[in-house]
Amino acid sequence: MQVKILAKSYNPYLDTTVCTFELDYWRAIHAELLTHRMFNKNSQSSRAVPITAVIKLVAENPAGPQFWGANQAGMQASQEVQDIPAAKEAWKRAANRAVDSALELNSLGLHKQIVNRVLEPFCNIKVVLTATDFNNFWWLRNHEAAQPEFKYLAEEMHDLYNSTPSENLLYGEWHVPYVTTDKNKSSPRVYLDEKGNVISADEALKISASCCAQASYRKNDASLEKAESIFSRLIESEPVHASPTEHQATPMSGITTLNGTVGVTHETRNGVLYSGPLRNWIQHRQLIPNNAKMY
Repeated sequence: MQVKILAKSYNPYLDTTVCTFELDYWRAIHAELLTHRMFNKNSQSSRAVPITAVIKLVAENPAGPQFWGANQAGMQASQEVQDIPAAKEAWKRAANRAVDSALELNSLGLHKQIVNRVLEPFCNIKVVLTATDFNNFWWLRNHEAAQPEFKYLAEEMHDLYNSTPSENLLYGEWHVPYVTTDKNKSSPRVYLDEKGNVISADEALKISASCCAQASYRKNDASLEKAESIFSRLIESEPVHASPTEHQATPMSGITTLNGTVGVTHETRNGVLYSGPLRNWIQHRQLIPNNAKMY
């Protein structure tokens, strides 16, 4: 399991933080993470990663439980089995059988969107996750009742979030995961490409979206050339595949309104403004034409 914060930004006008994580965890708990609807997510796809790469990962280092819970009634195991080494060996044998099955299916010419499914129980998954509201997630998942592997993930995320400082963003500046930025108190935010060259905010948005999209196949080419290619293929085509643009955001200000500000999608009964699931931040996706088919 790996937990990293890519960017954490603070809206000083409305006292709200947006944070983007890069996560790598056991795929078995992924469905549980997907139930948290305040999160924007891009994740590794079994339809995208080459079969040989997945087979190699499972053969050399299969993912699996961190807590080898003993069987009992209910959804939680209160203690581990007595013979943990034997359980680990049995899990490894199961992974080897899955590899054998994947090799057989591959030899029959089946596509990776089929073959890789056999290997999923023994794989980790890479996920890019952005949100403004984490408290309900901490409350539910950083808890003894959660599956142990999910609790470990939530605990790591919680601790890293609390120990990582935020960067203040001013109106018109952008939260752009995977893009290097430079800013001091006397100048506006500067965006840099992978070679350290100054780029425009629009180019930074494209690079950020491109890198978030590349989570699908566990790659990370941060070049502007790659970004232009991916942005054209996903965002500027029909239908629009806009999920990679859900991780970039710019702060709302005190004069932002539901009807008067482009990108604001709804308002709560308490007058709190949202752009998609982001509170007090304008999400990049909401500024893209035809970002979803509504009717």
